[in-house]
Amino acid sequence: MPRRSIAHASALALFAAPACAFAQVAPALPVADKGDVAWMLVCTVLVLMMAIPGLALFYGGLVRSKNMLSVLMQVFVTCALVIVLWVVYGYSFAFTEGNAFFGGASRLFLRGSFDAATGHLATVGTFSKGVVLPELVYAAFQATFAAVACSLIVGAFAERIRFSAVLLFMAIWFTFAYVPIAHMVWFWMGPDAYSSQGVAAAMDARAGLVWQWGALDFAGGTVVHVNAAVAALVGAYMVGKRVGWGREAMAPHSLPLAMVGASLLWVGWFGFNAGSALEAGGSAALAFINTLCAAAAAVLAWCIAEGLGRGKASMLGATSGALGGLVAITPAAGYVGVGGALLIGAVAGALCLWGVTGLKRMLGIDDSLDVFGVHGVAGIVGALLTGVFDHPALGGAGIVSDWVTMAPGSRGVFAQLGVQAAGVLLTIVWSAVVSVIAYKVVDVGVGLRVGEDEERQGLDIGSHGESAYGK
Repeated sequence: MPRRSIAHASALALFAAPACAFAQVAPALPVADKGDVAWMLVCTVLVLMMAIPGLALFYGGLVRSKNMLSVLMQVFVTCALVIVLWVVYGYSFAFTEGNAFFGGASRLFLRGSFDAATGHLATVGTFSKGVVLPELVYAAFQATFAAVACSLIVGAFAERIRFSAVLLFMAIWFTFAYVPIAHMVWFWMGPDAYSSQGVAAAMDARAGLVWQWGALDFAGGTVVHVNAAVAALVGAYMVGKRVGWGREAMAPHSLPLAMVGASLLWVGWFGFNAGSALEAGGSAALAFINTLCAAAAAVLAWCIAEGLGRGKASMLGATSGALGGLVAITPAAGYVGVGGALLIGAVAGALCLWGVTGLKRMLGIDDSLDVFGVHGVAGIVGALLTGVFDHPALGGAGIVSDWVTMAPGSRGVFAQLGVQAAGVLLTIVWSAVVSVIAYKVVDVGVGLRVGEDEERQGLDIGSHGESAYGK
């Protein structure tokens, strides 16, 4: 079974090995390393910074000034909503044992993860046998991933959607798209549960569906980016185009703010990718350098392609290129070598330029801030190329072929590429179906769009009674 970017969520799985023959002496329980805990707490803060203020400022700078505050508000409150829902039920249904599609209810409100009477913290496994993290740390880390995923969708329907519609849609989509996809791709029983060859098949069968297939997603290429980008694409269609789209100027009102936001995203992405190693070790180091290199290569690729195409490279293009490279390396970060990271970043940078120009025209959509053109295109490209460049012959780290012995191995490029494609396709279909239903429910319940007069006035005043820059 390939190595993944997820720990099991059941503390009991840590103790699945048979009891010692000398049963009168209880084996010592694994203790979390303070260095790993500190690293994961830092990474959690970095991922939160990706959404607020990083994504909020990036999106805010790209809209017209009359809608700056509304975008900040949508991202900010979406993060708050999702974190609350994550603690109440999201974590439990994503990262505890249930079936191949959903987890169970054993961790609702994170119950069982902390014993107030004794001060004991439940632990979850990482990717090394006998290495654990406090479950509360892991739950907090994953909460920020969910918050980022939902916040990304905001960019597709910016400048014309009701605030109440945003929140209701996010609650539905988070519950029925993000949570099950996270479970299917990332949930497994952890390395310590693979105590012998006799239990390996049973442990595999208790994992999420896509994990059982063997698809690789180190830090969320499908779970976060493809998943959210599909919801954004559906939203761009179902919410409809902005008033005056294609006829009136809708240029970004502050590229400096957008650049600041993109830069915060780049910095925060080290927590996103390197933190997904779940340990402060070699895998984190590989993910870190790959994140750095892929983003830089994508910036250069976008600028070169843009310069050749229109004679000038733009600041907006450079920042979008960086995001494309970051998205593309996300599923591959801990699996590929530096050469593979550079190639993945370069390919993503060039293809994302096409995504926000040629593909956008082909689809005829008003995806306001090019969520699908960047996150969708780069997420798909990165997920597929992970199946190519993870191979040791191409400089990759390979996979763990046997979790009992921790023996390395490889499935083969074409076989792994097929599995990656299946994981991407499932994510696209699942997210699309859930999104269509969710937008329909929201439209019937509270209405998707503001009125034309309010849209022309701007959502800052119309929806919130405030202005980003004064009246």
